[in-house]
Amino acid sequence: MRQALELIASIVICELVGVIGGLFTAPAIATWYNLLRKPSFNPPAWVFGPVWTALYLMMGVAAFLVWRKGWGNAQVKVALVVFGLQLLLNFLWSPVFFGMRSPLGGLLVIVPLWGAILATIVLFARVSVPAAVLMVPYLLWVSFATVLNYALYLLNA
Repeated sequence: MRQALELIASIVICELVGVIGGLFTAPAIATWYNLLRKPSFNPPAWVFGPVWTALYLMMGVAAFLVWRKGWGNAQVKVALVVFGLQLLLNFLWSPVFFGMRSPLGGLLVIVPLWGAILATIVLFARVSVPAAVLMVPYLLWVSFATVLNYALYLLNA
């Protein structure tokens, strides 16, 4: 029962980051974001919600797989601290990019976010290979999002 609650807590925390970020994103979509010049590879707006929901779910499961190895393990502590850092950077991107309406600011957040995700994958792999594997789609999506963010910056600077 305890592990089920820990799994739920891990998922809810990650999904909550997305929900709170959405509070900054939603108002800007219909106004500012729609007015930006976009690259040809910009996906339709409806794609982002389902993709992020799935990614936050996988992140939560990955964090749980590491967490269940026990706080007494130093590798677990380090891995989850770095995971927390990337989650914070993930959260900050929405208020910076959408809230401040700043593609440059978003770029200044997303690049370290990418590095923090990569570090999380490496650290998770030392504790739980399945947890690391669950983080790979997130890294791939943020790689795409970084290129998109950069293109939006260039097209709208």
